[in-house]
Amino acid sequence: MGGALKMGKRLDRIGLYFTAPTPLRDEMDYARLAERGGFTSIWQGESRTSRDSTISIAALGAVTEKIKLGTGVLHTWTRNVVTLATTFTTLDELTNGRACLGIGVLWEPMASKIGIERRKTLQAMFEHVTVLKKLFSGEEVFFEGEFVKVRGVRLERVPSQVPVYVGATGFKMMELAGEIADGVLLNYLVSPEYNRKALQHIENGAKKAGRKLDDIDRPQLLAVAYSVDLEKAYRRARLMVAEYLAMEPHIALASGVSEKITGEIREITGGWPTTERKLEQAMELVDEKLASTLMAVGDLKTVKRKIIEYVEAGCTEPLLYPVTGEVLPIIEYLAPTSF
Repeated sequence: MGGALKMGKRLDRIGLYFTAPTPLRDEMDYARLAERGGFTSIWQGESRTSRDSTISIAALGAVTEKIKLGTGVLHTWTRNVVTLATTFTTLDELTNGRACLGIGVLWEPMASKIGIERRKTLQAMFEHVTVLKKLFSGEEVFFEGEFVKVRGVRLERVPSQVPVYVGATGFKMMELAGEIADGVLLNYLVSPEYNRKALQHIENGAKKAGRKLDDIDRPQLLAVAYSVDLEKAYRRARLMVAEYLAMEPHIALASGVSEKITGEIREITGGWPTTERKLEQAMELVDEKLASTLMAVGDLKTVKRKIIEYVEAGCTEPLLYPVTGEVLPIIEYLAPTSF
């Protein structure tokens, strides 16, 4: 990454990340403001049963002109690879080359609850990304894989550019992403130290393909619990950490939180889905120090400092996820020119 960033030094790239709690109409308004403010991308979450990310970024693309728009992330299991490529060709046309395809492999227990056998995830990702990139390049594709079978298909309209980002939390998936993808979409609720470990795996994968670490883009989701009311900020942060440790084992593992704490949280909540009352109980096991390790929590100065920590640890574009409902101050005060 070069020299360490200091407070006051500009970051060239900062994006936003939204998911279901933010109404889509509000997102469209925020997208306009973010673009005017110099934000470089907006990524739309698609986890659980909240919102279709492709329709969402189409809506955002219709009200913006320059800002990049990505899915963060859709999964491999329910979309035919050619249909998916066609969807993003359409988004590429609608947004004039601004669409980014973020793709993942879902998580348990969500997969089994909707009837998906989540297996050989590395192989499934390899096949999907390989075929997507061939299709996007205009090739006539012949591919016989375990998960993907394409027999003499070429896109009728070749997109101008659709970069493919692998949503990776585990180190093996990061290594694969470094080998085959345009970028890695790093997860939230992990520490900057986790990032430093991740970089080595991404670089190992890049070397297999004759590439360098700097050839792999590395945007990262970063949960931001900002408020002038610090009690509100920390309460929301602690609640979010408890929720994700309870329901998403891959994040719990990557977070570095002890098995004792994650086990107690799962015992209280019963996993996913759970109730607000149980999350309130589980939150008592998450102190402010833990929340601050995994998120940007507090006032603007503290949040800025945390953003810089993640950039110094290898993130190329922080994607700020406002979790306290205070979106406008983040757009106004945390744009790239504010650093």
